[in-house]
Amino acid sequence: MLIEQKSDISSSEITPRRDYMNRRVFMAAAAAGVAAAAGGRALCSVMSPNRVQAAEKLATVKSPLSTTGLALTPFEDITHYNNFYEFGVNKDDPAKYSGSLRTRPWSIKVEGLVSKKKTFDIDDLLKLRPMEERVYRFRCVEAWSMVIPWAGYSLSEFIKACDPLGSAKYIEFTSLDDPKQEPLPWNAGIQWPYTEGLRMDEAMHPLTLLTFGLYGEVLPNQDGAPVRVVVPWKYGFKSAKSIVKVKFVKDQPSTTWNMMAPNEYGFYSNVNPNHDHPRWSQKRERVIGAPIWKQLQPTLMFNGYGDQVASLYAGMNLNKYY
Repeated sequence: MLIEQKSDISSSEITPRRDYMNRRVFMAAAAAGVAAAAGGRALCSVMSPNRVQAAEKLATVKSPLSTTGLALTPFEDITHYNNFYEFGVNKDDPAKYSGSLRTRPWSIKVEGLVSKKKTFDIDDLLKLRPMEERVYRFRCVEAWSMVIPWAGYSLSEFIKACDPLGSAKYIEFTSLDDPKQEPLPWNAGIQWPYTEGLRMDEAMHPLTLLTFGLYGEVLPNQDGAPVRVVVPWKYGFKSAKSIVKVKFVKDQPSTTWNMMAPNEYGFYSNVNPNHDHPRWSQKRERVIGAPIWKQLQPTLMFNGYGDQVASLYAGMNLNKYY
């Protein structure tokens, strides 16, 4: 198990939420003045209440599954350097345009190989299990990384509530597909809706997190609100955002990036410094928000979680099943 020396840095010391929110309101108001001259849609997205009001707090307990000894990525970086192509392809697009996302009401449909189809309301899911704070390394396939204090509980708890059949070998996640709420998907070149999937033993692993928040508050829209998964030993695109449907299936499901470019994005997509992306090396990563002399670091096999998850892939050729 990966347990390191406990950090002396608390999340509150990284980026004070009060100071951040004050700056955010100021910036939103300034941006609104520019947007008003440019057109109504930009004004609406910048000034949406979802983006300037204080976020809802989550009651969490510290999890023994947290990775310790790492400095947390500042809140502002986590919320302003994102991949969320439903809101644009640039890293700052999700923060600009995700204010149109409505996270209430919200529900997740459960289909496929289950004893009975179900629909879970997001507020019921928030009460299903005690919420844990888990600090995880988060590694993007583009060779950058963060350290994020997520809030949620093991996805396995949700799966148990779904009551899947023994014949279910995989789980498929479908993200929201609503052009009225997601204003910029046209320039991503993706066939919507966004889908992802995990093998059942991966989904049931204790590290796999059903995630509702970060930094002790509900997820910001640009980070996958109101519910997403986080699989810390895989590249970030495997951690499906804004989930509206879960389907239990017998065969390996088709997933968005794997369908688009199977030579670049495998179904498993485990963090692996020994298997490069066809267009860049995976041997090193840039740590977002770290001091410049610490930004470039070696990539860790399974993102540093090998002691916990390597057994899932015993005997597999990880260059073939990348």
